[in-house]
Amino acid sequence: MNAPNVLWIFIEDMNDWMGCYGHRVVPTPHIDRLAEAGVRFDRAYMPAGVCSPSRSAVITGMYQTTIGAHNHRSSRPDFRGTGMGEDYDSIPLPDGVSTIPELFRQSGYYTFIEGKTDYNFAYQSADLYDSDNGQMGFKGTREGRDWSGCPEGKPFFGQVQLTGGKQFGNPNLQRHVDPSTVDVPSYYPDHPIIRDEIALHYDCVRHTDHEVGQILSKLEEDGLLDNTIIFLFSDHGMRLPRHKQFIYQGGHKVPLIISGASDCLKPETIRPDLVSGIDISATSLALAGVEIPDQMEGQHLFADDFTPRQFVVAAKDRCDYTIDRIRTVRTQKYGYLRNFMTDRPYMQPQYRDGSNFMTLLRQMYAQRQLNEIQAAFWGTDRPDEELYDLEADPHETINLADDPAYAEVLVEHRQILENWVEETDDQGQYPESDAGLRCVLKRWGDKCVNPEYARLKDRS
Repeated sequence: MNAPNVLWIFIEDMNDWMGCYGHRVVPTPHIDRLAEAGVRFDRAYMPAGVCSPSRSAVITGMYQTTIGAHNHRSSRPDFRGTGMGEDYDSIPLPDGVSTIPELFRQSGYYTFIEGKTDYNFAYQSADLYDSDNGQMGFKGTREGRDWSGCPEGKPFFGQVQLTGGKQFGNPNLQRHVDPSTVDVPSYYPDHPIIRDEIALHYDCVRHTDHEVGQILSKLEEDGLLDNTIIFLFSDHGMRLPRHKQFIYQGGHKVPLIISGASDCLKPETIRPDLVSGIDISATSLALAGVEIPDQMEGQHLFADDFTPRQFVVAAKDRCDYTIDRIRTVRTQKYGYLRNFMTDRPYMQPQYRDGSNFMTLLRQMYAQRQLNEIQAAFWGTDRPDEELYDLEADPHETINLADDPAYAEVLVEHRQILENWVEETDDQGQYPESDAGLRCVLKRWGDKCVNPEYARLKDRS
């Protein structure tokens, strides 16, 4: 058989609210079909809770904190039409680190991407992709898009980026879910605005499933389905606070399904082991017979000598203009979070401010209409450490860090994180460069209120 094609269906801002994951609010027959035909991972976590650091990690198979790509929207010579100048915060990849499409091209693959790249490092698109179309979504292989530009007889590595949970601006999105029927997590108030946002996300999932069906149908029509390995996953969770940008489970636990042309991918397989988003990268290479670089931090999930991860780590750093630093360690039973910047609240000024749900939640907190669990995320204080029993408390609402009964568990997870920071030389432990902060100021202006910006403002 010819070398297999490898296709990433890479979805934005989407939790695993799908039929194959036990959610029955909306039908997801096409995603469920993929899961039935291959492997569904139930404990897959992205290394970040926001798009650009997450995507930077996945496209290299390296933690974004290892390669210096951890701050959201960094290394951009231009931003929304504004040039950053010659001294912009260019971030080169470390010596010896190559992107996944480059490694595929070196092995004779045609490479393409449909939609955003959003990488926080310096690169030239022509070095990565034979075809790079920035428009999101599946085009139906028209005009040389998607895999239609691939020469006959040559395998492809492709990325089709779907808008996923960002369909809220799509006038063609059909609303089906009755907000009164959805479950509201305990960390949100039961309010019509919150219910509508949750219902909207389910409608986005339904719409995305339809798009996945179009991709599968076109692969079948083109005679490619039987020789294509498909990875379906998202970059992080939905847009409500405590999900997107944060690294509680709702922020970085994602769907991951791998299906297609490999003997490793047995139908109806369910994997409960811990998986990091960077493992997608290494596994993609390995299933295509491409050698995994020694320094790559991702691992091949179907290797003969595969050893399940004992933990996964994720990071939150600067998001747009909001400077923060949080790390999480997830083991099979526990979730541990370390807040490094307790001088500032969880909910600092941010891009979601002004949305109806943010306005509601801030007003309800100010008027003392939130209960203790809901209010904890909106106050001025946050603890140094958080520890949650994920089996008993999957929503992570009962912090056990100060409970003497969990003292040994806390120390164990604290040590895992400290070792990981040292071993990977986590770049988030160092201040962002002046060039980086200057670019943030150029992009966001008066929205930059963290103290780190003060000295640069004083110089201007």
